[in-house]
Amino acid sequence: MPFVFVPADLSLWDLFQNLRPVPLAIIVILVLFSLFSWTIVFSKGSVFSRARRDNRSFLRAFRKANSLQAVALASEQFANAPLVAVFDFGYEEVERQIKQRGGLVNKPAIERSLQLGISEEVTKLEMNMNWLATVATVSPFIGLFGTVWGIIDAFQGLGNAGSASLRAVAPGISEALITTAVGLAAAIPAAIFYNLYGTRIKEIGTRLEDFAIEFQNLAERDFGG
Repeated sequence: MPFVFVPADLSLWDLFQNLRPVPLAIIVILVLFSLFSWTIVFSKGSVFSRARRDNRSFLRAFRKANSLQAVALASEQFANAPLVAVFDFGYEEVERQIKQRGGLVNKPAIERSLQLGISEEVTKLEMNMNWLATVATVSPFIGLFGTVWGIIDAFQGLGNAGSASLRAVAPGISEALITTAVGLAAAIPAAIFYNLYGTRIKEIGTRLEDFAIEFQNLAERDFGG
C-alpha cells in the first residue's frame, strides 16, 4: 500500500476522514451492527416493561376473582400480558372438559395446556435475543480483523519509509486502534443487555410457572376435582 503522510496534530475526525477502504468498510459494518443491536435493546426493553406491568395488573385481578369465568372477563383488559396468554390456554382446556364431561376429569391435560402457553410466551420474549448474542460475539472479531489489517499496513508503511518513523506507522496503527475501539463499542452493550434481558426472561418464565399452579388451584376450587 502507498505510504500516507500523517500530520503530527491529526485529530480523531481527521483520522476517520483519512481511513482507507478496508478499515472504513469494517467500521461501517460494526456501526450497522451496533445500530441494529440498539434497536433490539430499546424494542425488547419496551416489551419487557409492558409485560411486567400488565402481568402485575392481571395477577391482582386474578387473585381478587372468585371464579375462572370472572377472570376471563377481566383478562380482556390485559390482552398483552403473558399471564393472560397462559390463562387462555388453560381456560380453553377447562371449558372443553366441562362441556364434554361435566367436570375436570383430566388434570394432566390442563397442565400440558398451561405448559404450552408458557412455552409460547417465553419463545416470544426470546425473539431477536440471538441477534444480540451474535453482535456481542462477532463484533470483537470483526474489530480484530481491522486491528490485524492496520498492523500489517503499519509495517508496510515502515518498509516504504525505509526508517523507523512514527509518521510511517501512524496511519496503520491509528486504523487498528479505531477498528478495535468500534468493535468493542458494538460488542459490550450487546453483551450487557443480552445477559440483562436473559435474566428478565427467566424471571417472567418463573412467574408464568407459578401462575400455572395458581390457575390449577382456582380451577379445582371452581369446578371441583
